[in-house]
Amino acid sequence: MTRRLRLTLLGIGAMNSPRFAPAGLLLRCAGHRVAFDGGPGAEPPPGRLDGWLVTDEQSELRAALHRSAAARGVRMCSGDLELGDVYVRRCPVEHTSHPAYGYRIEAGAVMVVWAPEFWEFPDWAAGAVLMFAEAAAWDRPIRFRGGVGGHAPVRTVAEQAVRHGVRRLVYAHVGRPALRAIDAGATPPTGEWGVEGRTYSVRVT
Repeated sequence: MTRRLRLTLLGIGAMNSPRFAPAGLLLRCAGHRVAFDGGPGAEPPPGRLDGWLVTDEQSELRAALHRSAAARGVRMCSGDLELGDVYVRRCPVEHTSHPAYGYRIEAGAVMVVWAPEFWEFPDWAAGAVLMFAEAAAWDRPIRFRGGVGGHAPVRTVAEQAVRHGVRRLVYAHVGRPALRAIDAGATPPTGEWGVEGRTYSVRVT
């Protein structure tokens, strides 16, 4: 039986983006719906949710996300989910001074990754057929104050995605340096800029 994972980008912006809603994703498969991150302007459309998962429970958007999730009858949290034979696995990323995560969405032999923020490319993303990834910086990393974590630049993410065998790379957390690169007509060495509202379909057999 052939099925599809349908993954819709609710937003592709980094924090306080002047152009895009906060990075967020909606997963749909076999009647299940799960939201990832998002925030004001990047909420999932009406309908039942099986969960609302976040990559950073201490993010500045946590209060808004708590309210949105509660209004939908689910709890905002980081964690794992089982959706029939589709498994959502929380995986750690190096990003900041407190725990932060990305997610592996596994269905049969297919794996999709949601990892919108990291300082070091996560090894557990290797072999993904589709990866939604960090793009806050362009050609230089953004280092947090105190030297604790930060954001990897698009050029490094692209290089590491190739090295880790990622088949399709979509940048889904676009920051101001990347915006300036876009406006200047620059294109990533590999991968593509995410598009808000676009649905990316992955076949599962």
